Amino acid sequence: MSKAKPQVIDDEEHERVHERVAAVDVAKDAGMVCTRTPHPFRPGARRSTVWTVKARMGAVRALGRQLKRDGIEMVTLESTSDYWRIWFFVLEAAGLAVQLVNAAQARNLPGRPKTDKLDAMWLARLTELGLLRASFVPPKAIRDLRDYTRMRTRLTQERTRCWQRLEKLLEAALVKLSSVASTLTTVSAQDMIKAMIAGQRDPHQLAPWPAPG
Repeated sequence: MSKAKPQVIDDEEHERVHERVAAVDVAKDAGMVCTRTPHPFRPGARRSTVWTVKARMGAVRALGRQLKRDGIEMVTLESTSDYWRIWFFVLEAAGLAVQLVNAAQARNLPGRPKTDKLDAMWLARLTELGLLRASFVPPKAIRDLRDYTRMRTRLTQERTRCWQRLEKLLEAALVKLSSVASTLTTVSAQDMIKAMIAGQRDPHQLAPWPAPG
């Protein structure tokens, strides 16, 4: 009885998804950048290059151009506060594929180091192995629309607060303007307020019509 020939199955669990990757350990004033690329002189070996880049528009743009020249396929950023935004948007505008990952996700994987330099190298290794799940970042058109609607909401809320403060100020001065005007936003109410600011104190001049009731 002949022996069955052993079946060889390649282990694909740790195969690289990307050959050339970069990762940025983001902080408030700067980012620790690490690139992982094939070693130029040792076939099959990998090389990590780590350096610090200031979180400034010019520096990040220069980084984007360099990573583009180096053929970087994927850049990973950690979603640290709002500090990631300049890195994500500028590198994306440079034509690079950028993914934002939740810091907790990378932190929970075993083996994560503690220093910024080793942290950037750790993120780069996880990126090349495809072990990180990217967070959703809306496309630019949606981001612009969302910023506009949020700003409009804040301005509307601030306007409402201003009218409320004005009404409280009038009440504190014993001026019952709300008794003769439905809201302070009406033209008649604003005319009365302007007259009071100009020094008019005669109620018959301020409100020449009878009060409702």
